[in-house]
Amino acid sequence: MFTGIIEELGTVERTGRRLRVQCRQVLTDLKPSASVAVNGVCLTAVEVWAEGFAADLSPETLRLTNLGDLRAGSVVNLERALGAAGRLDGHLVQGHVDATGEVVGLERLESENWWLMVRHPRELGRYIVVKGSIAIDGISLTVAALEGDVLGVAVIPHTYEKTNLHTRRPGERVNLECDLLAKYVEKLLGRGEGGRLTEERLRELGY
Repeated sequence: MFTGIIEELGTVERTGRRLRVQCRQVLTDLKPSASVAVNGVCLTAVEVWAEGFAADLSPETLRLTNLGDLRAGSVVNLERALGAAGRLDGHLVQGHVDATGEVVGLERLESENWWLMVRHPRELGRYIVVKGSIAIDGISLTVAALEGDVLGVAVIPHTYEKTNLHTRRPGERVNLECDLLAKYVEKLLGRGEGGRLTEERLRELGY
């Protein structure tokens, strides 16, 4: 489990079925078999050395995420798994990407803030609400606007500088993970005990 608070920017050393990433900070306690999120994708470190780590990419991961778009020199967002005593500063992020979206625009606003627009697959629309959370390339962000299949988020200067958002250009793919709670709510509403979760059933449960 992750929080969507990026710890470090890493640099891709080599791509392919085994991804090699150069970094420093996340290596502090990273060991082989430990989880690390790369652009919001939960991967298992299979090698760890003084200047980086390596992780294997399955065909499914390459198909569903933007990790297959990476090249040597690409900048990636890194986050270690949340420790039991850690603070949940962002929101609950599993590292299980739902789909990729397309960057529509990244516009500079006043006071060094930015406005990011991403087109998402229509099937994800039911999980995305204004003021709700979404992970974009592993970054915990708050949806500020929705217009059709395009979502908008405000990006503060710190987030812009400390993540790979400052490298993004229109047309590029970003990994999207919707809020886990929205998925559970949908399942409860659609598949409650004995059918749909109705007002009567909620009263029976004490709500």
